[in-house]
Amino acid sequence: MAVSCAVDCNGETTTPKRSAPNPLAESERSLMQGRADDAVTQLRNVLTANPRNDQAHLLLCRVFYSEELADAAVSECEAALVSLSNDSKAQDWMGRAYGLKADRSGPLAGYKMATKVRVAFETAVQLDPKNGDAVNDLSEYYVGAPSILGGGVEKAGELATRVEAQLPQEAHRIRGLVAEKERDFGTAEREFKAAVGEGGHPNAWTDLGHFYYRREDKDQAVEALRHALEADKTHDQSLVDVASILVKMKREEGLAEQALRDYLASNAKSDDAPAFKAHVDLGKLLEGRGDKAGAQTEFESALALAKDYAPAKKALQH
Repeated sequence: MAVSCAVDCNGETTTPKRSAPNPLAESERSLMQGRADDAVTQLRNVLTANPRNDQAHLLLCRVFYSEELADAAVSECEAALVSLSNDSKAQDWMGRAYGLKADRSGPLAGYKMATKVRVAFETAVQLDPKNGDAVNDLSEYYVGAPSILGGGVEKAGELATRVEAQLPQEAHRIRGLVAEKERDFGTAEREFKAAVGEGGHPNAWTDLGHFYYRREDKDQAVEALRHALEADKTHDQSLVDVASILVKMKREEGLAEQALRDYLASNAKSDDAPAFKAHVDLGKLLEGRGDKAGAQTEFESALALAKDYAPAKKALQH
């Protein structure tokens, strides 16, 4: 039986071999922790060595998307799709990048870009009907876009039926959005509650709270959002979503502050809620309370992670 030890056959001490670091894994860790500038530097180095590294282009797209840099995100996602056209996640990120650019374009250019958004989301769902992020993105497009751009509540309803066996929470969420769009608020509430019933996940509670916020039922919204915080054992991006709604309602701002601080201290951060954005949100909350020094610290913390993040620059200047 072979035995490993820290000496070689001649009795001399040896150093255990360590596997070489994975540059893409390091870059993704930087992205998830909100260290956008570090991630860009790391990914640029990867692409200098191999300009056709599709995964590096995709990660760079996600970095730029998190910083709300639309043109850069579109360029990198398009580069990734050269060889990742059959990858559901890549197509979903492409749709998001196009959507970001559409939001920042004029009416004509935005309309043209909208078609690209829809095609990318539809392709993502076709490639992987179990991709919950893509299903949610496509459903929101169908509910929000006019029929001339390929939207429509009928399409959203059909999508819910298609995915309900494998993604029941998402199916209920879609039906809730459709009912709300049609001003059938009773059905919408039942569907959002049914989504909560599929496991009681924090994001389902947050969706319910957001629905109550839109209905101007602040007490019910706060109750649902408290349930979201209780359900979120890992302190993931749901905390940032909850804090955002509470701040908009001007209710329980102490709870919102704690949620943001818990998120920033957690190991479950991701680019779904970039850490630098959470710093800006926290800074604005403190600023509204009159704590200008605390706000400045948060805005500077955001820029230390992402020097090109325009909302942090604007907040600090203000």
